[in-house]
Amino acid sequence: MPDTSRTILLVEDDPDHELLTIRALKKSNIVNEVRVARDGEEALDALFGPAAVRPQLVLLDLKLPKVEGLEVLRRIREDETTRMLPVVVLTSSDEERDVVRSYKLGVNSYIRKPVNFTDFAEATRQLGMYWLVLNECPPLS
Repeated sequence: MPDTSRTILLVEDDPDHELLTIRALKKSNIVNEVRVARDGEEALDALFGPAAVRPQLVLLDLKLPKVEGLEVLRRIREDETTRMLPVVVLTSSDEERDVVRSYKLGVNSYIRKPVNFTDFAEATRQLGMYWLVLNECPPLS
């Protein structure tokens, strides 16, 4: 398996949010490769399929086609090879039950997407700086 440890797996079905996230990361000088999965099934294939990646970080939307985000999170946490993988829910959901379920399933952080681009870009910058620069991740094997 190729070394993809510096990759970000962005799981996002909204093309506008995908572009905003990638643009905000680049604007913040986060140069990690971003691999995009546009539904939950693609995310699971990216993590467990024949060309599986072990990214440094998963940015996970909850409202996804095919396989919902919480199910993707559940599968990440139940597999020994991905159990400690940092996962940040980045979603527009403001439902308390989604926050609670995400943390019960072992999410590392839950962030509501800000509505305007300036706030979204700043949140993404802070997210990138923390999870990709400051945070020390456990070794993934």
